[in-house]
Amino acid sequence: MIHTEMATLYTHQSSNVAKTWTLMALFFAGVIFLGWGVSYLYEAPEILFIAVFVSIFMNIAAYWFSDKIALSVSRARPASREEFFDLYTVTENLAITAGLPMPRIYVIDDSAPNAFATGRNKEHAVVAVTKGLLERLDRTELEGVIAHELSHVGNRDILLSTIVVVLAGFVSLLADFFLRTHTFAGNRDNNKAGGILMLIGIVLAILAPIAATLMRLAISRKREFLADASGALLTRYPEGLASALQKISAYGAPMKHAHNATAHLFISNPFGSTAKGLSKLFMTHPPVEERIRALRGQ
Repeated sequence: MIHTEMATLYTHQSSNVAKTWTLMALFFAGVIFLGWGVSYLYEAPEILFIAVFVSIFMNIAAYWFSDKIALSVSRARPASREEFFDLYTVTENLAITAGLPMPRIYVIDDSAPNAFATGRNKEHAVVAVTKGLLERLDRTELEGVIAHELSHVGNRDILLSTIVVVLAGFVSLLADFFLRTHTFAGNRDNNKAGGILMLIGIVLAILAPIAATLMRLAISRKREFLADASGALLTRYPEGLASALQKISAYGAPMKHAHNATAHLFISNPFGSTAKGLSKLFMTHPPVEERIRALRGQ
């Protein structure tokens, strides 16, 4: 069973690398295509050059700075060893066991128990936890959560997940841009072009939240089960993570600064809601009950 699971995890690592480059390539091509369309409508080649620049810039920014953006949006701050000694020792021990570099550790001043990992690779990984998590979990439960987050690092989930924060947000900005651009079609000759841009903006405005959600769903639900499984393999104590998930889900209340763009990064839904029925299809996290049953082999 373990050998089969490990094979699945190694396959998942390669798949995540491919997904990351595919997502960035599609984003690059999509922005350039839109730029070409607008430049054709206005007979302004410089718009195409701007689109090329924007697509390159956003891909570079997503790769190099998406972790900083995610930490800033979550209002995370660096954690000192002196203040959070137990968190440091647990993370160090598990990182050594997993054969990973020690990640940077951040703390979020929030009473809701939660955690996430981010970074562009294992050498630049970050693990962030809330104060509520540290206050509510015992050591074995904390080990389970940290092992889960380090598994995201080892499984190469973190770059793909964090890039989605930037690119999904940019889709929404594009929608707003096209909705506003038509107002600058100042003369009669541009009325048709302005109308087309308005139509593009409306379509993007409708599709943007759907596309962003689908991108997060594509990477989130399966990866949580895999990180649970590999985290359990790392600690050799699945009950630690299962118990931690029970406590996290029992809290119920949302985080103070929960944000749609970063919700998929966390170990549990930061909005604290528990969807049922058809609404489960739009959750970025698998139901906690299913994850606990899988950990306990039920």
